[in-house]
Amino acid sequence: MSEPQNSTFRPRIFSGIQPSGGLTLGNYLGALKRFAALQGSEAETIYCVVDLHAITVWQEPEQLRMRIREAAAAFMAAGVDPAKSVLFNQSQVSAHAEMAWLFNTVARVGWMYRMTQFKDKAGKNSENASLGLLAYPALMAADILTYQATAVPVGEDQKQHLELTRDIAAKFNHDYKVDHFPITQPLIEGVATRVMSLRDGSKKMSKSDPSDASRINLTDDADAIAQKIRKARTDADPLPGSADGLKDRPEARNLVNIYAALSDETVDQVLARFEGQGFGAFKPALAEVAVASMAPITKAMSDYMADPAEIDRVLADGADRAEAIARPILDRTKDIMGLLRTR
Repeated sequence: MSEPQNSTFRPRIFSGIQPSGGLTLGNYLGALKRFAALQGSEAETIYCVVDLHAITVWQEPEQLRMRIREAAAAFMAAGVDPAKSVLFNQSQVSAHAEMAWLFNTVARVGWMYRMTQFKDKAGKNSENASLGLLAYPALMAADILTYQATAVPVGEDQKQHLELTRDIAAKFNHDYKVDHFPITQPLIEGVATRVMSLRDGSKKMSKSDPSDASRINLTDDADAIAQKIRKARTDADPLPGSADGLKDRPEARNLVNIYAALSDETVDQVLARFEGQGFGAFKPALAEVAVASMAPITKAMSDYMADPAEIDRVLADGADRAEAIARPILDRTKDIMGLLRTR
């Protein structure tokens, strides 16, 4: 069976973020900013708070509810417009869980054990990890393929996840001799799809880092943002004139990448302006750009969180729209597999 031609599917972009709390500049530049920019293209955009993924590890229920709303607020504060995109939380659309079970019968156990995220989260005591943590890639594939999404914006570190989705789609199409699911393509774009720690340029910026100074939180005010950038780790050398000169300078490369991503410039454009200057000149300029970009997002998030009922209304409306897309695709999948339907 030949690989499905994605041109036969309606262009559709899907992505989501976990409601894990503590969203950072990395989440904004690597995901949210890109999600907003993709609106208005020829592709329909569907964005999801993936709360079913979150519960593969223990979550305190009330805190989870708050974090779901916080993630939705971050989407909207970053520019995702519920009138232009479908925005919802995963557990409100049962097709995700239903499709995930169907994919559990398609995916192979060996594929799951090879996933690095399972190894990282389960650690040495993997037998005590939840079954959901092992099987989550089937749910992830369901998130994408329930909408027959043709593209997913991902960071370099997430390519393995999408490869498994592609494997599931290809195996389903082959086993049932259909072209039912697209072979979803990754959208890896931008200069800061992987934002690194402000304290260690070899590590990804993360909410789990013990040092709050390692990250810029989406809830940080202007003073906190500027102070963290002033204290960010750097080296003593001046900035080069081209990106090649940053090859072995991870902290310097990270700060320049952040500047370029926030200002919508290329790395070489930024370096052309600061060539030969040290970080004593560069950091204040970066702080100014970061505050100008991030302070409005912090304010908008706070405003949205002050009205949780409105967030719930937006998510419920998005769930209805998502269900209308997903249900026919799920029903057709069941038909292909020989399952009977009562409606």
